[in-house]
Parts: sequence; C-alpha cells; structure tokens
Amino acid sequence: MRREQNPHRPAIILAMNADPNELKKFSDLAHRWWDPNSEFRPLHEINPLRLEWINARVPLAGKKVLDVGCGGGILAESMARKGATVTGIDLSEKALKVADLHSLEAEIPMRYELVSAEDLAAREPGQYDVVTCMEMLEHVPDPAKVVAACATLVKPGGHVFFSTINRNPKSYLLAVIGAEYVLRLLPRGTHDYAKFIKPAELAQHVRNAGLELAAIKGMTYNPLTRVYSLNQDTDVNYMIACTRPA
Repeated sequence: MRREQNPHRPAIILAMNADPNELKKFSDLAHRWWDPNSEFRPLHEINPLRLEWINARVPLAGKKVLDVGCGGGILAESMARKGATVTGIDLSEKALKVADLHSLEAEIPMRYELVSAEDLAAREPGQYDVVTCMEMLEHVPDPAKVVAACATLVKPGGHVFFSTINRNPKSYLLAVIGAEYVLRLLPRGTHDYAKFIKPAELAQHVRNAGLELAAIKGMTYNPLTRVYSLNQDTDVNYMIACTRPA
C-alpha cells in the first residue's frame, strides 16, 4: 500500500500540533498543487534551489529521506528523482492524495502517510538519513515540537533541513504585504506574521533538540526579474542545515 491512513484520524488531529485552519487552507487548494502557474508557483520556482542546496550538502542518492509537511510532494518527488528512498508525511489528506496520484503518473516510487512528525517519531526513531521540513514551521502552533520530532527521526550522524520566514519589519513588508497583496504571488492570508521565526529562535529550538547547526542560507526574490536566488540575506526567507551528533 502506497499511502497509510489512521482510521481514527479526526480524533487524533485535534490533539496534534496542527492548526485546523491552516490544514483547511492548504487542503482547499490541494488540487492545484502541481500547476506551476497556480498559487503554488513560488514552491515550483524555489524547489530547484532548495533541492540542489540539500543535495550539495548531503548527496541524496541511496539515502533514506523523510519530508515532513510534504504537501503535494514537490520536494519529496524531486528528492526521489535524485535516487533517494523518500517518505512524505502530512496532515492534509487531500494534499497526500494529490501527491500520491502525481507520483503514480510520473512512475516514481514514493511512500506517503497521513501522520504527524511527532507520532512518526514515536514509531520510527532514528530511521532516516535525511529529514527535511520546509515551509512548514511557520504554520504550526508549536514549531519547537516539530524540530524535536525531526531530531528524533534522523539517525545519529544524519542531517536535518528546515526552511521558514524571519520575523522583522522587512519580512512583513515583503512576505506578507508584497507577496500576498502587491505581487499576488500567494493567496491573501497564506502567512501569519506572528508565527514567523527569527533565525536565533530556530537555532535555539535546534540546540534544545540535540542537533548541531551546520549552515544557514538566505533566499531572496527579485520582483523585476521574477527570479529567486540563494545568498547570505536571511532577512526574509532562510534555510538551515543541521546534523545529529553520531
């Protein structure tokens, strides 16, 4: 079976580290996940950048990889194309159905499961060479718990990658006002500024979880050229690479 489901899903989700409004927001758009001109266009455009940054730090071929908050499977599927054995987990059943169907059509072997990172960590601790959690932490009530679960899921000596949005006036101007209201790159209400996470805060979550921070990389968008690029500017979007001590 390609995708596993918990028969008691509705009762469990209420107790999970998840916001029902956030789940509904992305579930309602799930059918458009693989449309590169849809609301998910930014994900399609940044995916090659984040994929190559991850693969440059940890060659994915032959690795057992977990993508936490995989959504429709854009990153998960691209990592599988690099030769990794990939599991994607999410709490949106609609998004997982889209991910599953797309991987079937693309003939890319994938495993998708409707489960939280915390529950999977209790069941499969230390089972993955690489764990990714991208564009998710700013959408959950308690990001520290997700970070801790990712740290539990990765093997000693393994690697964990996070991406999120910084919290400052510039990020509010660009990621909320600019992206959602002016350029309309994202639907209005996609982000809640209060949930943005400063790099120092995420670094503290990482250390508390027993991980070591290895690298940080910024990502910027040029509205004139409409091109995303990786650089050292972490004022808005940024990614971090971590390792679990062997």
